[in-house]
Amino acid sequence: MPGVNREARLALTLEEAAHGGEREIALSGPTPEQSKTYMVRIPKGIRPGQRIRLAGQGEKGVGGAPAGDLYLMVETLPHPTFRLEDRDLYTTVPVTPWEAALGAEVTLAILDGAVNVKIPAGSSSGRKIRLKGKGFPDPRSSPGDLYAEISIRVPQTLSAEERELFEQLAKVSRFAPRPARSKRK
Repeated sequence: MPGVNREARLALTLEEAAHGGEREIALSGPTPEQSKTYMVRIPKGIRPGQRIRLAGQGEKGVGGAPAGDLYLMVETLPHPTFRLEDRDLYTTVPVTPWEAALGAEVTLAILDGAVNVKIPAGSSSGRKIRLKGKGFPDPRSSPGDLYAEISIRVPQTLSAEERELFEQLAKVSRFAPRPARSKRK
C-alpha cells in the first residue's frame, strides 16, 4: 500500500517568493526522531496558494510500496511596503504638497531595488501611477505591474517661515477643494 501524502505550510517573505532560491525547513514529527529537515527549492515567482511537491517525502509505504509525497502550501507573510494582488504589487508613495502641486521626480522602492518615478503636476492623494512590468514576476509570462498610490503628507510642525508661506498661499490661492456653500435667505 503506497504511503499517505502529507501537507505542511511554508510561509515566505514576498522577496523569497519573487526571487526563488533554496531554503532549509524543519518539520516536526510525532516524536523527535521523526522530525526531519528538508532543503527546498523555491521556484521564482511562486504565489500564495501554490504548492511545492517533495516527491517521496510523505508517509512510508507498506510492504515495500513507495512513500507518499510532501506538499508545501505556500503563504506569503505581510510586507511593510507592498500588497500583492494576483501578479500586481500595490504601494504608497508619500509626497509633499509642493511635489504634488508642481510635479517632481521621486525614488520609489521596488522588489529589485529602486526606480525614479515622475509625479505629475496637480496630483491629488489617491492618484495611482502604474509602472508596467515592475510587479511580481511570472515565470511563464511577463511580470505584473506596480501601482504606486500618491499620498500627500504635510509637516506635523511648521517653522515660522513655513507657516508664513502657507498663510500667503491661502490668501492668494483660488483653489477650492470643497463646493461653496450657498447662503440661506
